Amino acid sequence: MNVLLVYAHPEPTSFTAALRNVAIETLTAAGHSVEVSDLYAENFNPVAGRHDFTTVHDASRFHYQNEQGYAHTHAAFAPDLVREQERVSKADIIVWLFPIWWGGLPAILKGWFDRVMAFGFAYADGRRFDSGFFKHKIGLLCLTTGGTVERFSAGNVYGPVEQVLYPTQHLMVEYLGMKSYPPFVAYAAPRIDEAGRKAYLAQWRERLMEITEAAVPAL
Repeated sequence: MNVLLVYAHPEPTSFTAALRNVAIETLTAAGHSVEVSDLYAENFNPVAGRHDFTTVHDASRFHYQNEQGYAHTHAAFAPDLVREQERVSKADIIVWLFPIWWGGLPAILKGWFDRVMAFGFAYADGRRFDSGFFKHKIGLLCLTTGGTVERFSAGNVYGPVEQVLYPTQHLMVEYLGMKSYPPFVAYAAPRIDEAGRKAYLAQWRERLMEITEAAVPAL
């Protein structure tokens, strides 16, 4: 299978980077093809605009979704978007790896969704959720938090992580039609000791093997 890792962290010694490295090692050893979109290393521009297109649908008024649809029809996306869309198209499984900042995605990753998952390419009228273009792909969130698991529990300060991630899990990954799994969350990654980090990495290896082994007959 082809696996795309969309990695969004600026620090190569971060625990998010360790999760990425384990994913590469585990999936490659299992015989899967792995590609990485390293958004910071590749200087991915998260800001949407007319620079996303080599065509102009309406010069008098910039309507981003309309310009996306027009560019899709005319094969006129900017080179960085063509590269990312080709990576997405090839992937059977997409894993997004990121730290949760201010209750959501880092800006660079939100911008990746805004620009890459364009109207026409990733969704269209009547092609969302169960009827989405990507219903034969698997999507998985892998994230680190600064807060403890207790803080991300019902009745506590942040609320359940499922509630925090709803805009990403449901309105982005599942919106595209993907089969999604519960996110892998490494809680309080900067605060735990070495044994705790090793335990998370072992759990992450196990999760990846479970998902890929279950996916082989279905894909």
